[in-house]
Amino acid sequence: MDLLKVIHERRSIRKYRKDPVPEEIIIEILEAARRSPSWANTQVWRFIVVKDQAIKERLASEIFSGGNPARQAIIDAPVLICIAAQRGLSGFYKGQVTTDKGDWFMFDAGIAMEHIVLAAWNFGLGTVHVGLFDAKKTEETLKIPEGFSITAITPLGYFDETPGEAPRLTPRKPLKEIAYLNTFGTEYIKE
Repeated sequence: MDLLKVIHERRSIRKYRKDPVPEEIIIEILEAARRSPSWANTQVWRFIVVKDQAIKERLASEIFSGGNPARQAIIDAPVLICIAAQRGLSGFYKGQVTTDKGDWFMFDAGIAMEHIVLAAWNFGLGTVHVGLFDAKKTEETLKIPEGFSITAITPLGYFDETPGEAPRLTPRKPLKEIAYLNTFGTEYIKE
């Protein structure tokens, strides 16, 4: 599939079929994530692939508050990909933070997750970035070691594309409102 087509068509999926995802496709998706850029090639991300239904149900029952729509997706999707990232490397030089943004582990993990969701869409699989969850409980359940932080989770699976079932593309702000020339606020796109 064409990369720009994938970028334009990808959407967040929260309802999944139980159909298993072939192992070779999961590996291809993880390879795409492994190829994502990172600060000074530190590659701080680690990918936890969760297929065990009991673990998925435990996560769904323990890590979400209120009516988070991701809860059911975590249970129903045949696969979860969770990203943990090592702290204290990305954005550092000789042990010292080098930017005013501090530790860049979240940036690197975010890029890796975006590679995951785009690669998944390329294979006809749905995903949704899940970031609102109890990180401490998730780290306990997934046995994330000290020095790493869980950053994001995505369910991964096939979804129903029948009319009325598949999510619509969400509207985006026009470039005229978000792209500037040389300095913030200087119009780039003229109508």
